Amino acid sequence: MAKMTRTWWGEVFLDVLAMSMDEGRLKRGRAYSGPNRLLKFSINKGVATATLRGNINHYFGVYEEPRYKVTVKLRQFTSTDWNRISEMISNNAACLSQLLMNEMPTAIEDALSESGQTLLPRSKNDLVSKCSCPDWASPCKHVAGVYYKIASLLDRDPMLLFELRGLEFPVLREKLAGSLLGQALIDEQTDKDGFYELPTKRYTDPQVTPAAGIDLKSYWRGDHPLPSVDALSGSPPTPAVLAKKGGDHPAFWHLDQSFIGVMEEVCARVVQKNRLSL
Repeated sequence: MAKMTRTWWGEVFLDVLAMSMDEGRLKRGRAYSGPNRLLKFSINKGVATATLRGNINHYFGVYEEPRYKVTVKLRQFTSTDWNRISEMISNNAACLSQLLMNEMPTAIEDALSESGQTLLPRSKNDLVSKCSCPDWASPCKHVAGVYYKIASLLDRDPMLLFELRGLEFPVLREKLAGSLLGQALIDEQTDKDGFYELPTKRYTDPQVTPAAGIDLKSYWRGDHPLPSVDALSGSPPTPAVLAKKGGDHPAFWHLDQSFIGVMEEVCARVVQKNRLSL
């Protein structure tokens, strides 16, 4: 059977569904995730609602094609949970910097572990669903179809997980940007005019074809191509930006002088020495 998702987070999402229902309903549910069965679908404030086309079954007295209403959501975190989660992420430079750039951190679950929560569902208790069909089992095949649809969306936009847990990602990102470390990272990337804008486009957004009048070379270079070597000064605009995530005295650093100070000097020397060979 072909895989329904392409990413590890999509697989984890569906693994919980597989643990929550019998194999027969799970297999039949896949057919309900396509446009032939899924007539309407939307997500609003973390709740997915859908209308699905059922089957005519004379044996059970169903002589007209039924329509079933389905609602699906994950167990949502409370405001207290989100405050604790925001604090955990704000103290994790790697996760924080990726989220500020609209990227899903690979270590996001580790960052949330201290808060006692997980972003991805891990048990049946994380899944909340309702269907208007007469099936006694919960979740039913119609609910499974909607979960498959959500999993396919998560492949392209993992930030949807935050909304499914009760907090839209732009709101969380603004909160993280206001933290001390978040502001430090933003200041590091602020341009010479003192202007910085959080990116609005997610890196997981699907790519589009070049617009008319744009050649392929310009398209692949992006909207803001890297400056030419001639435009570079003798020292980098943000020296040792990666090293700064560890602070002045990271755990492996046993010297008295600042680790950041040493790395700034090293980075400047590397740029200056190799500038002509770039």
